[in-house]
Amino acid sequence: MIFLQTPTEPNGWTTYAFFGAMLLVFYFFMIRPQNKKRKKLEELRNNLKKGDSVQTIGGIHGKVAEVKETTILLQVEGGVKLIVEKSAVSLDSSTQLTDETAGNAAMGAAKK
Repeated sequence: MIFLQTPTEPNGWTTYAFFGAMLLVFYFFMIRPQNKKRKKLEELRNNLKKGDSVQTIGGIHGKVAEVKETTILLQVEGGVKLIVEKSAVSLDSSTQLTDETAGNAAMGAAKK
């Protein structure tokens, strides 16, 4: 009878193949994109120069007035100057989302 048969154990290589496939998925969909984003952000912070428009992780928008080794002097509205760590810079003006870029992104998504 079919109901009395003992279940067969899966082959060892299929188990290893499954775990290997899971590791590949984690790498390509989680680890690799995060590393690329981190490297791009590091490059942005290392290439800051006077006059760049930036946004901090706290949401402060301003222009770089001076760049030092680990800090920047950020000039905000009203001529106020703030000393901010380079690690607090999250965006520059070229990566900020505007109405035009948002519309282009939406139209591109609609075409697909």
